[in-house]
Amino acid sequence: MRRGIVAVTALVGLAAVGCGTEKGDMVVAGTAPPTPYSGPLHIAAKDWDEEKDDRSDLVNTGAAARALECDWPIDTAGGGEPWSEGDGGETPEEGLKAYFDIEQPGVPQEGYRVERKEGGRVLFSYDVDGRTKVAVIVAKDQKNRPGWGPETSASCDPAEFEASYTDGQEYEVWKDRDGRRVPLTVISSSAGAAHCDWQDAHFLGTGEGRDSKLYARDPHGVLGGEMLLGEYDGGVRMPADARDTGYRLRDWQLWLTDDEMTAYVRTPNGVEAWPRVKDGMGCV
Repeated sequence: MRRGIVAVTALVGLAAVGCGTEKGDMVVAGTAPPTPYSGPLHIAAKDWDEEKDDRSDLVNTGAAARALECDWPIDTAGGGEPWSEGDGGETPEEGLKAYFDIEQPGVPQEGYRVERKEGGRVLFSYDVDGRTKVAVIVAKDQKNRPGWGPETSASCDPAEFEASYTDGQEYEVWKDRDGRRVPLTVISSSAGAAHCDWQDAHFLGTGEGRDSKLYARDPHGVLGGEMLLGEYDGGVRMPADARDTGYRLRDWQLWLTDDEMTAYVRTPNGVEAWPRVKDGMGCV
């Protein structure tokens, strides 16, 4: 499965507790949502090509995607990989644990509840304010999948998860000028990867796919000039033609000009110029 944060994951290597649940409980009793999922628990999944397919096609990648209640386009969806005997679980709950062990998804691992059982399949959901943001369907003894384990899974944009989860992740969730969280497919940022010695740099990605753009804050020059399409400057005048995007991260404000070659970040100490990162540059 793929994350929707294409621009940032390429360079940074990005890695919830349900509302009202006790931290540490992977599965909780919970209460039924206002509109529990009533559709099929099995739909043949198809591969989804991040570069070619429209994100709305993710709903056709298995039954789990149908159970989501996202505010924005689905972030990930797909079928599970085969596994060997002993990898699956003896119970549906162990099958959910196998999902985290086998798939290692970037989603909350606590606060799930059983939403539905039917014909050797169980739907687990992670809800925020009564709406399903992660859905995992586990099945028993399917082809090349002995025991209980993940058949299909799907998740909404990470910005829809509880802040108690996303605040502990490597990516940063921005807000708009009214304080509402913004999807990571629109804007996201993160400190650089330590294994590349980039932890003193900061990356900011906007858009996704062909429309994605990546900027870097590099006050100590750890990225090297060959990676950037300009130079970082920690004290510049805001260009007259720059516009306030309305995006905020704590006390940072993002401004852009029409050519979008530089991200201007207003801070309490002034304005910083973050240059674009060259296409194809990354950290392995």
